Amino acid sequence: KAEIVKEYQVGEGDTGSPEVQVALLTANIEQLQGHFKSHKHDHHSRRGL
Repeated sequence: KAEIVKEYQVGEGDTGSPEVQVALLTANIEQLQGHFKSHKHDHHSRRGL
């Protein structure tokens, strides 16, 4: 998470800019997609997505 923030931050300590937020959400979605391929019946996590 810190690596993503560091890569996309606009200024020092920037965690709220749209660029950072979109990058964090994208990384989370990609991680969950891999999880769902392995755990097809995990409907609780899918609902949280």
